[in-house]
Amino acid sequence: MIATLIWILVALVAVGLYLSWTAGRLDRLHARIDAARAALDAQLLRRASVAQELATSGVLDPAASIVLYEAAHAARQSEEEQREVAESELSQALRAVFGEAQQVEAVRAVPGGEEAARELAEAVRRVPMARRFHNDAVGAARRLREHRKVRWFRLAGHAPFPLAFEMDDEPPVALVERAA
Repeated sequence: MIATLIWILVALVAVGLYLSWTAGRLDRLHARIDAARAALDAQLLRRASVAQELATSGVLDPAASIVLYEAAHAARQSEEEQREVAESELSQALRAVFGEAQQVEAVRAVPGGEEAARELAEAVRRVPMARRFHNDAVGAARRLREHRKVRWFRLAGHAPFPLAFEMDDEPPVALVERAA
C-alpha cells in the first residue's frame, strides 16, 4: 500500500515537473515573440523614417516624392489593426519609385544621395529578416499551444494567441542589387 502511494506521488511529481517545464518553455517563446516584435517594429519604423526623409530631401522628382512620403507617413501613423496594410503599401511605393535602375542612379548622383540610397537599401533589406524571425517565433509558440496538454492544463495562461505579421516586404530590385 505504501509502495503504491509512493509510486503515485513520484508519478504526480514527474507530471508536475513536465508541465512546469512546458509552461516555462511557452513563457520563453512568448518572450521571444515580444523581442522579435520589438525588433520588427524598429526595422519598420527605420524603413519608414528613411523613406520619408528621402522623400522630403528633394533628390526625387515631385511625383515620386509625394508617393513615397504619403506611403511612409501612413506606415508611421497607422493603427495596429492597419499596420500590415500600410507597411505593404510602403513596400509597393518603394518598388514603384525605385523599380528602375535609372531612378536609383539619379538619387546617387545628387550630393548626399549615395548615403541616403545606401541607408534605404539597408533598411529595406532588414525588414524581411526581422519579419521572418518574428513569424518563426510565432509559429513555434503556436505549435506548442496546439498540444492537448497546453490546452487542458491552460499552460498559456491569459497570453493572447500569437499572430504572424503578414505583409508585402519584397524590396525594390534596383535598389537592393546596386547596394549589394
